[in-house]
Amino acid sequence: MSELITKLMFLIAVLDPLGSVPVYLEATKDFDLKHKRKVAVTASITAFLVLLFFILVGQFILEGMEVSLVAFQISGGVILFLFALTMIFGEGKPEQEKHMIKDYMHVTIFPVAIPSIASPGAIMAVVLMTDNHLYTIKEQAITTLLVLLVIIGTMALLLGANIVQRRIGEYGITVISKIMGLILASYAVQSILSGLKVFFTEIN
Repeated sequence: MSELITKLMFLIAVLDPLGSVPVYLEATKDFDLKHKRKVAVTASITAFLVLLFFILVGQFILEGMEVSLVAFQISGGVILFLFALTMIFGEGKPEQEKHMIKDYMHVTIFPVAIPSIASPGAIMAVVLMTDNHLYTIKEQAITTLLVLLVIIGTMALLLGANIVQRRIGEYGITVISKIMGLILASYAVQSILSGLKVFFTEIN
């Protein structure tokens, strides 16, 4: 049970559902309520399908390129760490992704689904968490269900985005996003250390 909670908390940190709320509100500010709800649902489904694709074939792509498990674990940890640093020291996920909005008529896929929900960090994380060499099919299926659970939670937040922003405020959302960045940075460092440990064990 504790392992499931740890995985769930990590997925919440890397997907950062609250951080998507201001992006969604900005992207849909000119839409009516029906269209806003459609964007929330479609973007969430699209983000899950993107993550599911990388869960299923991400590792095969890397192995086809003859990237070793250790190299992937270390490089994945470095990428996650850099991503976490942008969450902690940058202007924040909401502000960064608001700047990506150029066409308010086509915001469902970009930037709401990608990269706000299914960010590069999230894609890297789900590939690491479903590694065929480390996890059984059952464990990978559980991780996939946890990803779906977080996406459903994200969709619920987007559907109630106006209420969330009024209660927490954009400043509060930014603070929470930075805390999620700290959690993600810790996981990234652990991934790098684990990869280095395996590497030095193999060469000795």
